[in-house]
Amino acid sequence: MTEKKEDVCQEECFHPDSLQKAKNAMMPQETLQDLAELFKALGDHTRVRILNALYHAELCVCDLTVLLDMSQSAVSHQLRVLRAGKIVKSRKEGKNVFYSLDDVHIQKLIELGLEHVSEPMCRR
Repeated sequence: MTEKKEDVCQEECFHPDSLQKAKNAMMPQETLQDLAELFKALGDHTRVRILNALYHAELCVCDLTVLLDMSQSAVSHQLRVLRAGKIVKSRKEGKNVFYSLDDVHIQKLIELGLEHVSEPMCRR
């Protein structure tokens, strides 16, 4: 990737007040790693499709395979990743396993993401 002039400072200087404020607010490495893992789990198109479906309704694996036109093993793999990240939760009912968003934080995260990508380009 080529650096563009507008991407870097043209002169090396430091802003002590801003730098100190940012340094004091830095989260612990473990928290940052957890956050990176969350974004990594959300960074897959198939998993986002699953979350889109689960945002609207609790669904079993069979429902998701039909909706997404994917094999049960492929859907199950993605659900395992989402469950490991505490993004979705599951419950067993008879021979079926139903999935839903883990909690209201995930719902809000989806809503904020949608709001962000829906912003007009001129505001970015």
